[in-house]
Amino acid sequence: MSLAAQLKKQIFIQAQRVVPQQQLSRVVGKVAASENPVVKNIAIQAFKAKYGIDLSIAQQTNALKYKSFNEFFTRALKDGVRDVDASTDAIVCPADGAISQIGTVKAGDIFQAKGQSFSVEKLIGDPQLAAPFKDGQFATVYLSPRDYHRVHMPFAGTLTETLYIPGELFSVNQTTAENIPGLFARNERMVCLFDTEIGRMAVVLVGAMIVAGIETVATGKVKPTGRLELNHHDLVLEKGAELGRFYLGSTAIVLFEQDKMQWDAQFKANSVVVMGEALGKTQ
Repeated sequence: MSLAAQLKKQIFIQAQRVVPQQQLSRVVGKVAASENPVVKNIAIQAFKAKYGIDLSIAQQTNALKYKSFNEFFTRALKDGVRDVDASTDAIVCPADGAISQIGTVKAGDIFQAKGQSFSVEKLIGDPQLAAPFKDGQFATVYLSPRDYHRVHMPFAGTLTETLYIPGELFSVNQTTAENIPGLFARNERMVCLFDTEIGRMAVVLVGAMIVAGIETVATGKVKPTGRLELNHHDLVLEKGAELGRFYLGSTAIVLFEQDKMQWDAQFKANSVVVMGEALGKTQ
């Protein structure tokens, strides 16, 4: 890496430590929610051009017909664009994106990136709720700005708890993951916990810088309160059903118990994935 590239990376990392993350994200959130035609059309067209968004696979293919940038960003896909693997033993990818990391939780620690890890207990935010995953399996899926931003069920289950955990809002791209210790266990997140036929499962929706919000089918759009919020549920969701969505990009982390499933060996860091394809299978 050149000296200029190294300097640029360090400036990016340090800038995230000093900017008012929450305030910036909330301001962006207001713009993203605006239904003012001029504001939303400028934002949508600029974003579409910068990231090369393919609207041919969306239900609404006309960018100017979305009511707001948020509606555009969380756009639904046409039926049949993403097939959910119907094999009874298949565990599917929860979102379009790229694998950040995938593997085994080792003595309670989840590998993040080069020399970085974080504890499953800190990620989940509660020792008792985290206990089943101490030596389990994890997959971290990064959703880039150009990706489809709805998160779906990796496996059928009954949602039993959601736990909102306030936190910071660092970027979650690879550069930040390599340089911010415990990144995913520090950022704002929504922990969703399930009972399944193979034991406990968790899907953690992790916020990021300028992520304007997280929404789940059980809680609606999360309103940050600055405090932990635990809610109990009894909601059955089939494999592939929508679980939630991000208002601007972020990360989803999937967790299973030990010896209940295995990941397909073809998947590794930076593997490009789409919602519904099989990432692994039950044992």
